[in-house]
Amino acid sequence: MSDFQPLIVIDGKGHLLGRLASIVAKQLLNGQNITVVRCEALNISGEFFRNKLKFHDYLRKATRYNRTKGPFHFRAPSRVLYKAIRGMIPHKTARGKAALERLKVFEGVPSPYDKKKRVVVPQALRVLRLKPGRKYTTVGKLSAAVGWKYENIVDKLEEKRKVRSAEYYAKKAAAAKKLAAATAQNAESDVAKKLAEFGY
Repeated sequence: MSDFQPLIVIDGKGHLLGRLASIVAKQLLNGQNITVVRCEALNISGEFFRNKLKFHDYLRKATRYNRTKGPFHFRAPSRVLYKAIRGMIPHKTARGKAALERLKVFEGVPSPYDKKKRVVVPQALRVLRLKPGRKYTTVGKLSAAVGWKYENIVDKLEEKRKVRSAEYYAKKAAAAKKLAAATAQNAESDVAKKLAEFGY
């Protein structure tokens, strides 16, 4: 992600949460617009039970005199990632606030982003960064265990999206095949040969 682009859409599936958050935070501070989709499929190293205990410990932290004032602990996977990124940015300064406005996080792949090209971040992929055989936790499963209610809904919507994507890809592949055949046929025509003689 060294070159600047108008928008980068990152597919969160299979990325380690902390490593992805640090890379995204740096890019946001450099002025890059970033959207992270499929946050429920992010991973955290360590076994599920240990991570669940850590999360419950984090949920207990509250203001002593008035709990309605915060701190607020969000359960949704997208907000878990958002808060991790926010912690790596000076979010109380003007520069930090502007950086966080350039970030969008979602569970699943909502409407405008399902048609855009999604990328991965090799420096944050679990298969490349975590030793084979090590235990890991999926953020969606962890969030569901601590009170996130929308796991089933996101799964249903993702299944529908995958069906639509498969249909779209099949159409696109068929159109590309037709175009390649027409181009090959056109290249063999007499006019094309004559033009080739004159260097066209």
